[in-house]
Order: sequence, then C-alpha cells, then structure tokens
Amino acid sequence: MSAVPKTQKGVIFEKNGGPLIYKDIPVPTPKPNEILIHVKYSGVCHTDLHAWKGDWPLDTKLPLVGGHEGAGEVVGIGANVTGWELGDLAGIKWLNGSCLSCEFCQNTNEPNCAKADLSGYTHDGSFQQYATADAVQAARIPKGTDLAEVAPILCAGVTVYKALKTAGAKPGQWVAVSGAGGGLGSLAIQYAKAMGLRVVAIDGGEEKGEFTKSLGAEAYVDFFTSKDIVADVIKATDGGAHGAINVSVSEKAIAQSVDYVRATGTVVLVGLPAGAKVVAPVFDAVVKSISIKGSYVGNRADTAEAIDFFSRGLIKCPIKIVGLSELPGVYELMEQGKIIGRYVLDTSK
Repeated sequence: MSAVPKTQKGVIFEKNGGPLIYKDIPVPTPKPNEILIHVKYSGVCHTDLHAWKGDWPLDTKLPLVGGHEGAGEVVGIGANVTGWELGDLAGIKWLNGSCLSCEFCQNTNEPNCAKADLSGYTHDGSFQQYATADAVQAARIPKGTDLAEVAPILCAGVTVYKALKTAGAKPGQWVAVSGAGGGLGSLAIQYAKAMGLRVVAIDGGEEKGEFTKSLGAEAYVDFFTSKDIVADVIKATDGGAHGAINVSVSEKAIAQSVDYVRATGTVVLVGLPAGAKVVAPVFDAVVKSISIKGSYVGNRADTAEAIDFFSRGLIKCPIKIVGLSELPGVYELMEQGKIIGRYVLDTSK
C-alpha cells in the first residue's frame, strides 16, 4: 500500500451553482471515529446535481466536494475505530453518520436522524481521491469486487432496493417503475426481478424501451407515444400495479402513479423534484385504500443486503466510466435527461 499523499485531485465548488473546479486540495485527516478511503471510483447521482444547485430546502456546507457513491480502499483508521483493517474495501454512501442514540437510530431508521451527516452534502464526499467516512456507516465491500461496478449500488442500488421493500409487493405481483431507463430505474428493474416481482417500465423513447426490457421488464409504456399512460399501465398489469416506484423527477408522473396503482396498492416516492407536490384525489385514495409512502435511503442492513444481491451476480449496473475532471459534462447530460444507466467517475483522471 502506497503512502497517503498530502494533496489530491478533487472537484469542489465554493457557492451553489458556482464553477465546478477540478484542482489540488488537501487530503482530509480522519477523525477518531472515521476511516480514510482511497476512492477509486464514484457514481454520479441526481442528488449531487441538487447539492451543487442548492435547490433543496437543506443547506449544503460550502465549499463542498460532492459525491456519495464512492468505492475504494481503506488507507487510514481513526484512533477509536475497530472492525476495519488497512486494505479493506469500503464504500461511501449518502448517510455518512448519525447519532446512533435517538429513537430513529435505535429503531433502524438512522437515515431519519436529526443529526445525520450526509456525504457530498454536509460532509465532503467522493468526488475526490481520498475521503473520510464514519466507520459505523461506511459500507463493507467484499474483497475482489469490481469497484467501478459496485459504486452505484452504494446509493442508487440501496435506494431502489429499500423502495421496493417499502412497496410491500409480493413475488409474482406487479411494480411500475417510473423513470425506468435512468440510473435508479435500471437498478430498480433488476432488484425487482431478483425479488420475484414483475415490472412494467415507464420512460420515453424506443431506445429506453429496448434497454429496460433487456434488464427484465416485461412491459414498457413510452410516454412519448402513449395516449393514456394510466390506461396503458393498467392494461399491461391486468388491473393496475401493486406497487409504483417513482424514481423520475416528474411531478406529473407521480400524480399518474396514484391513478394506475390498483386497490390496496402502494405508491412509493423516491425521486426528489425540487418544489414538487403529490396530488391525489382523496375519494379515489380512500375507496381504493391505497398507501402513499416516502422512501429515503436504506439503513446498514439494507446496504448489506443490496450489496449481497450484487455480489451474487443478480444485479449489474449499466455504467459508463469517465474521468473525475469530466463531472461538469455529466451534470449537463443529467439536466438534459440524456443519461442511460449510470456515469461513474475514475478519480485517477
């Protein structure tokens, strides 16, 4: 293992919406409760775009190094840390740390902790070559894992896996995935299939239709050509989806999911379009006895389970690897809705 340098390459911004600067920055020193990870690869999440823009009702730290899908090797260990060794593979995820003593932390809901520390938001994240992570929350990655392939699992994978669990659909039942061709959606299809669920994918364009079916979706509804998305989903699922996973950032798509989910079904909100609201007819919601639930990110157990699905070869995230310095271009493509699968940054470039 090579010595840890004093400086490193990273992408940093000093104000929300300001220039994304690729430059030399100091290597952080791990606190007593932290490990230092040599980040080899980092996925790019839509949340990172929101963090940069600052359009969520939660302030970021400034200046900030974004990113929360980092996979790498442990190269430093804080004085109070146990259970980690130098050379272990570790992941940086959205939840960097929590108090571990409040009612939420004690009931496996540590992402809801009021004192949660968030990677790439309130804590410098994985868009740098070396990053710190709370030793309790850092994800454990099996030896020999392809770090580029596993990086998106640390947020996108865990997030959709948790959402599918929240939907409560049983094997053989239908889930609709809105935004199915993107990074989250493409993983949601695979996790659903691995969990024994049937998938109707919703997205726009023939290319995404072919892509989602290649991942295991049994039906595809193209919002570019569909004259009635709700009717098409109900027809494809023979009565409506048992669960709806909204990973798109379309307020209209969220409203439609309330209509096409079948009686006693569950609408799960995952994507976070800034300022959006859920619109649901109260009469229909009551008569159909539907549930509308928010699903944030998974806890430590959810993370371990999501990584296990990946390690057993049941999940493969379609990725495109580019250099860390190319992050601004990835954000442009993300804003234009042109990303299929997930972009992963190689921190060495």
